[in-house]
Parts: sequence; C-alpha cells; structure tokens
Amino acid sequence: MNSGNHRVFLLKDVHLDVQPGEFISIMGPSGSGKSTLLHTIGLLDDFNEGEYFFMDQPVHQLKPRQIAELGKKHIGFVFQAYHLIDELTVQENIETPLIYHNVKTSERKALVADMLDRFGIVGKKDLFPSQLSGGQQQLVGIARALITKPGLLLADEPTGNLNSRQGEEIMELFSELNKEGTTIIQVTHSEKNASFGTRIIELLDGMITPPAPVKM
Repeated sequence: MNSGNHRVFLLKDVHLDVQPGEFISIMGPSGSGKSTLLHTIGLLDDFNEGEYFFMDQPVHQLKPRQIAELGKKHIGFVFQAYHLIDELTVQENIETPLIYHNVKTSERKALVADMLDRFGIVGKKDLFPSQLSGGQQQLVGIARALITKPGLLLADEPTGNLNSRQGEEIMELFSELNKEGTTIIQVTHSEKNASFGTRIIELLDGMITPPAPVKM
C-alpha cells in the first residue's frame, strides 16, 4: 500500500508452503500482519507483489471473478465477529452459502439439517442471531463456513469472544475437523489454542520469524 510518497509493506518476504491436511496456527503481536496474511491466503485481500499459488492456480495471474470462484469453491471463513446476517434465522444463515452454490432446495434442507444436528443447535434453528449467546453464534458461523465442505478452513481469532469452556469446545471441534481431512489455518493470541495445531508460524512486523533453535 502507499502512504503519501512512501510504500508501506503490510507483509514482506513471506514464504509459506501449506500442505493439505495441515493445522497451522499464526501468532504474533497486534499489528504484525496476522489478519492480513490470513485474508490474503483466503483471497479476501489483494496483493501488489509476489506470487501466490492456490490449488496449483496462479492467483497473481487470475482475474477477480476467477479468484472469487476459487475462494467460493474451496475456502470457508470463520470470523471473530461472527458476521451473521441479523435478519436471517439460524437455519437461513447456515443455508446462505448453498444458495450461492446453486444447490437445489431439497438438498439444501438436508445439508442444513445435518449441520444443525452436528452442532447441537436444532432447537435454535428458528432463532435470530440476537437471540443467541456468543458461543452459539460462533457455532452457527462455523456451521455456515463448513456447509459447502471446503477443503480449507480459515479462522480469525475464532474464540476471542468466547468463555474458556466455549473456546475449548471450538478448538476440539477444529481438531476433529482436521483429523477428518480439513486443512485449517487459524490466527490466535492464545498459546493453548495454537497448541491444537500441527505447526505454529510467528509473525513480527509483517515477516515470518524463524523458529527458535531447539536446546540440546
């Protein structure tokens, strides 16, 4: 990005290779570029320099419509602020991505029913987000992110607004999803949450810091 006559790099010299089935935790102080990196991986943010290959597709060479289609097909996003649609019920919020994927009504209803059951929120299906606790809203957000069965799940501080018990339930759910084959990348300040991952990446001033040497 440009700031006056100066170019400001939010991320710099970031080299990252993510293998299918990994569970990566991104950590670092506020302002280190964690969310920017996650949003770039998730095809939500553009970038000015460098190369990015996603599913062997050269993102840096694709048109905006192609990038949007790639993200819609393969990526689910869990936000700290939930980003549920206030005017829609729990059931309708979870169903929304399927509508964008042109899934038939009968199949949509079956998939949503499965998600409601899996997340234990069948009794909440006709409620609106404002009628749910923070933990319940996050469950709805995760269910919505997973309804299209994405290969990659990105989570930005997924337990930031939850109490410790709710947060641990979410992390155990992520661990279960990862064991089922979902690749997960999460941004977190919590060392406990980070420990659920198979790899931790530390960011500082927009750069990945090398891992600390192992003491013998």
